[in-house]
Amino acid sequence: MGELAEFLAQNDAAFRKARLPALYADFRPQRTLNPDGYSANVTAWRHALSLLASRGMLSQGANANVLILNLEDTLLRRLESRQFGQPLALGTVVRESVAANAMFPVQTFLQAQQSVFQRSWSGVPWAVMGWTLRQMGIVDPSRGDDTLPKGQYVLLENVEAATKHFNDIMTEHTSKFDRVFTKSQFYNTFASDLIPGQRLSEADVNVLLCYLSRDKGIIEYDGKIIRVKGVGDQTGITEDDKAIASLKDVTVKVKHQADLLSARIDELELDAKKALARKNKVSALAALRQKKVAEQTLSTRYATLNQLEETANKIEQAADNVAIVQAMEASSGVLASLNAQVGSADKVDAVMDELRDRVADTDELTAILAESTDSQAVDEGEIDDELAAMEREAAEKEEEKEAEKAKDKMDRIPEVPASPQKQTPGREKSPTSETGIGKLSLAE
Repeated sequence: MGELAEFLAQNDAAFRKARLPALYADFRPQRTLNPDGYSANVTAWRHALSLLASRGMLSQGANANVLILNLEDTLLRRLESRQFGQPLALGTVVRESVAANAMFPVQTFLQAQQSVFQRSWSGVPWAVMGWTLRQMGIVDPSRGDDTLPKGQYVLLENVEAATKHFNDIMTEHTSKFDRVFTKSQFYNTFASDLIPGQRLSEADVNVLLCYLSRDKGIIEYDGKIIRVKGVGDQTGITEDDKAIASLKDVTVKVKHQADLLSARIDELELDAKKALARKNKVSALAALRQKKVAEQTLSTRYATLNQLEETANKIEQAADNVAIVQAMEASSGVLASLNAQVGSADKVDAVMDELRDRVADTDELTAILAESTDSQAVDEGEIDDELAAMEREAAEKEEEKEAEKAKDKMDRIPEVPASPQKQTPGREKSPTSETGIGKLSLAE
């Protein structure tokens, strides 16, 4: 297998060895013979192309795209398998993906006025579209070579993955100052964080910004300024947004200048030391003078930077105050609405008076009902006598049970046989020797 084919076989479950013959074959006839198999093959190749792009394996160089697929003849050769050759239905995969709104020509995507999720003619399955075109005598997609439609196509699967990562990052940034960017700030902030292990190109960022604003409604974007939407934000880019973006842009530039000056100061100090080592006092003094000027400039830049950061903090504080006041206004409105439902204080007093009257009526009725039941009170003495009788009966039954248990134990004791006694010569058995014990027991 080629490099890409080998990668898919190892990293994509749909490209297991048993499936490779069907995936690399011309499966266009299955559109009618086996629609499920046909759909599975198209989906497998679509996901494979998205996976390869997300790993940076379809384009190289500084302008390598991750969200955009560049279709050209070299792609077929790169996807070639040593055993099964080049994929024979890749053009159909692209056409079906475009028809299913899973891929879009880049310019069509960027210039579209409506969301890609709205149904249109492009959403009609290719099978239906192909039948219509065949009836018109224009094309028969099931015959002839499967020509690859060359060009650049947006991979919606990768765009949605980048959008998810963007949302995850922005959940940690709630202040308005953190949610406003210039386009260059947005690129520098997010280009390396949205697709693991890859850096988005400028073309990728253009596609992503279009998707986030038009299709997802997550951001406000006017081509220059981006604001991630928050609760209570106004529609569209405001002058406040432009001012915040400008302040952040100036802050970044001043920081960059300060970094350059710091590096320049270190360089001049090193030059002065080298000049002294060469006994070149003139060069050393010149380097020290330049260093002193650079230090003064750096001090000014740091002072400016401190002012900018303080201003940014004040803006964030003011934005928080606005949010707090808006929340308090909303709460005041809720309280006013609820109080209006309750009514005036006089109405509440009247309701409480009526409630007290109803409670008093209830207590009076309860007392009357209690008096009516007193005449039918039960004699407590009779109850006590009945309880004593029941206790005696229970005690007698318990004694009978104990007696039966004792008798049962006695019956279970075996009789001990009498042992024969030897008579001493010259002595006769005492007439009381056998019965003395028994008599004694009876006497006791």
